[in-house]
Amino acid sequence: MTIAKYRPQPPFISPFNELVGEFLSRDIGQLFGSDEVRRTLPQVNIVEREAAFELRLLAPGFTKEQLHLNVEQDVLTISGEHKSEETTEKETFTRREFTQSTFSRSFKLPKTVNVGEITAEYTNGILNVNLPKAEEPKPKAHTISIG
Repeated sequence: MTIAKYRPQPPFISPFNELVGEFLSRDIGQLFGSDEVRRTLPQVNIVEREAAFELRLLAPGFTKEQLHLNVEQDVLTISGEHKSEETTEKETFTRREFTQSTFSRSFKLPKTVNVGEITAEYTNGILNVNLPKAEEPKPKAHTISIG
């Protein structure tokens, strides 16, 4: 069983073109300080056991109502959206960045996973997804009479 990540690769760009493009595409705030909002995907650990796969996704700051799991055509998609819109009328902002976190991770499930029995539990910022394996049909033993 192999679970593979899909990472689209950009077409080949020469190192010089990449350096010039990155330097010229930034504004002055980005050149002298980090002005970018860094986006990261939650980290995942996947363990294969004899009876099931265990997927553990690190998603601190989310509630279980903000996390969504969906299986469609043997692809498990885990997504989450967290918005924080706390405002105080007495404050004057020079700069304010809203806190919003969204992510979506997809995993191609092997044919051995029993999709109907997948369970999930969210505890202490970790989403634990249990992906039980379907039992393989065992060949029935029978005797053959000689005629």
